[in-house]
Amino acid sequence: MVVTLLRLHRAPRSIRHGLFNFRRCLATTSSSPSISILGQDHPADSVSNVPAAIASKVGRNLHLQPAHPIGILRSLIESHYPSFTALSDFSPLVTPAKNFDELGFPPDHPGRSPTDSYYVNKDLMLRTHTSAHEVEVFARGERAWLLSADVYRRDEIDASHYPVFHQMEGARVFSPDAAGRRELEEDNARLAEHLAQSHIVIEDVPHLSATNPAQALHDPRHSEMVALNLKLSLNSLMLALFGGRAGASAAEPLRVRWIEAYFPFTSPSYEVEVFFHGKWLEILGCGVVQQQTLDRANVPNNIAWAFGLGLERIAMILYSIPDIRLFWSEDPRFLSQFAPGDIRPFQPYSKYPPCYKDVTFWVPDGGLHENDLCDLVRDTAGDLVEDVKMVC
Repeated sequence: MVVTLLRLHRAPRSIRHGLFNFRRCLATTSSSPSISILGQDHPADSVSNVPAAIASKVGRNLHLQPAHPIGILRSLIESHYPSFTALSDFSPLVTPAKNFDELGFPPDHPGRSPTDSYYVNKDLMLRTHTSAHEVEVFARGERAWLLSADVYRRDEIDASHYPVFHQMEGARVFSPDAAGRRELEEDNARLAEHLAQSHIVIEDVPHLSATNPAQALHDPRHSEMVALNLKLSLNSLMLALFGGRAGASAAEPLRVRWIEAYFPFTSPSYEVEVFFHGKWLEILGCGVVQQQTLDRANVPNNIAWAFGLGLERIAMILYSIPDIRLFWSEDPRFLSQFAPGDIRPFQPYSKYPPCYKDVTFWVPDGGLHENDLCDLVRDTAGDLVEDVKMVC
């Protein structure tokens, strides 16, 4: 056994809502015979690790609240894609197969570990991304869609990380025939003309490369056209979200940067960054959907692109919200600052400084994963604790 000193950074009163009493025993799995989520009890087993603090967030649906920053941002993005079907009614409970296997995650992917994901039991989990519903939506026959939802990942405690957050995923499917290629060419020309007349500078990378190739089943030329459509579409979205708020002009245009990336469910894959308030900010990931995903959805011989973004990340940037926990606040001083369709800087309302508390405890010989400790702190103190650091 070793003794560890934990330093807790307590929040100012703007987000305090209770007294901290560090009294729980350390545990990585549930000791209850069942876990209740959305009013339904589910049997627990040896991998169950959903604490009460997380279960209580399920069903809050911040993205569906029209005057909440997350809901406002969702609506703004949906309005930019008026021809896309907007979806937001999927249960957060999915099978591990749906969350990982259907998307081609390898068996040893770290995201599958109970230290990274929340398992109700070995057969059921809280989704870790909106992509968990990708195959299902493609199978419905949707050709262009946006899906927004709450997602769950075990994470550290600080101002920019929270184990519950909200994602939006978008996708568009194209047929391989002449009509599908004509649709691509016409849309690419329309978007390119729009961007050429706008105050935006794009630092691009090749649509395909040896390190970011087309899939073996795809015609490289067709894949390149789809990748171009994806880039043009998202450049247009970045302009809509950030252009006016960055004061984009002919002298100071909005700067967007594309970077090659790797994701198990797309190839080629990219990340998008925006230069905003003097620094480059990572905004989203995207790419051409793996053909096996479309095949599983019974949409063979088609090709599609998809993107995924974190709504909190963008909302923190646009609203100048300094701490991700504030999104969960029910304080009228926070909620009254927002209105549908309106984005203006958040005004802090606390004058009290934070304070620090040190806690010393024994660590088992087998060690303790930091995410287990962070869940314990959240389950005990809620959102009172702003930051946790292992001192020794």
